[in-house]
Amino acid sequence: MPKKIVLSFLVVLLAAGLSACSVMQSTYQKKVDEADTLTRSLAALQKKNDDLIAENAVLKADLARMTLQNEKLTTDLSYVTDQRDKAVADKEELDRILQSKSDSLSQTIFDLRRRVADLDAENAKLKAENASLVKAREEQVQKVSSTYESMLEKMKSEISQGQITISELKGKLTVNMVDSILFDSGKAEVKKGGLEILGKVISILKDVKDKSIRVEGHTDNVKISRALAQRYPTNWELSAARAINVTRYLQDEGIDPGQLSAVAYGEWKPVAENDTPEGRAKNRRIEIILVPKE
Repeated sequence: MPKKIVLSFLVVLLAAGLSACSVMQSTYQKKVDEADTLTRSLAALQKKNDDLIAENAVLKADLARMTLQNEKLTTDLSYVTDQRDKAVADKEELDRILQSKSDSLSQTIFDLRRRVADLDAENAKLKAENASLVKAREEQVQKVSSTYESMLEKMKSEISQGQITISELKGKLTVNMVDSILFDSGKAEVKKGGLEILGKVISILKDVKDKSIRVEGHTDNVKISRALAQRYPTNWELSAARAINVTRYLQDEGIDPGQLSAVAYGEWKPVAENDTPEGRAKNRRIEIILVPKE
């Protein structure tokens, strides 16, 4: 083959080789570039993956923390719910108790109002009865006062001589007679002069129908003499005998025996000291007392 042709062929081959080499180099470079790009992408993806892993770890930690918080909140909610239910139950029980107490109080108030009404009615009744009693008492006092005035008038002679005293206090009239005008010394029988004086008293007492008449016998503290001791062992017996004899005389003269009573005090209810003759004389007495009927 001619050298010129061979050379041309070689040139052609060289050009083709160079062209192919250039093409291969271009492809390689492209692959290198692609590899670099992929490497960078991989690094970016790896970083992103690492970031995601880190973020996932954070999220897991947050999830764990929030799960614990949720569990605590669930526990707290359960406790609060229990407390709320207990509070509701307590409130219902308290409402029931308060309602029961309110009902009881209302009933008590009702009963008290009814009781007050009853007491008002009873009070009005008592006031009316009291007014009636006051009126009756005033009438009795007036009657006693009238009797008192009559006694004073009929017995002013004996009163002036100190033989009789007449007193009136709160509807109670007392005729006090020294024993000497009714009895002889040491005796229980009413003497003639004493009967005359009792007659004056009886003339007034006959008109007294709404009183009890009590005859009281009193003595001094001098012991009964030996001569009288067989009949009157002590002053009790002497005062009793004198009171009974006066009472029986009042009955005999027409005084209703249902109004009469006789009481013996002996020496035990003195009106004066017994250490003087004057005091002993005052203590020896018969008292005729008008008192309201029981």
